[in-house]
Amino acid sequence: MSEFTYAEVGATRHEPLPPGYRHLHYRTELDRDDFTAAADAILTFRMHRATGARIRATADRAAPGVGVTVGLGPLVVPCQVVWAADDGDRAGFGYGTRPGHQARGEESFTVERDADGRVWFAVTAFSVPARLPMRLGGPVAVLAQHGYARLCGRALRRLCARSRTVGS
Repeated sequence: MSEFTYAEVGATRHEPLPPGYRHLHYRTELDRDDFTAAADAILTFRMHRATGARIRATADRAAPGVGVTVGLGPLVVPCQVVWAADDGDRAGFGYGTRPGHQARGEESFTVERDADGRVWFAVTAFSVPARLPMRLGGPVAVLAQHGYARLCGRALRRLCARSRTVGS
């Protein structure tokens, strides 16, 4: 695996998140029939691409060790998938920051089906600024991270709705 810029590799897979970082928890409900389409969109990086982010990955599907470069506006940030899940009730992945990223930490994107059959999309992250632009951004950087999580949720809903339309 590549060099990561933080010690708690894999910590977005389970709570609690490590102390000493800013934590992000975003969760939104999807349609009950969206689990399979959402899982596929997340694991193939289609959800990210649907936000307008420029994604380059070393594989077509998220798996531990897959390198991912995310381009957002003028920023290009290097990450690497540290864990992936694809079982009956949970699918998604977490990726961690590599040298050159504006932050240090990890972010995960998951879809889960709860005991009541409800389907939830979640973004979980822990991070601290690693480079001067993000340090100077302060609260604006935090708002941008939250905004991107919501943008992922909207993009995933669109992809799932399109999948339901095609499937009917």
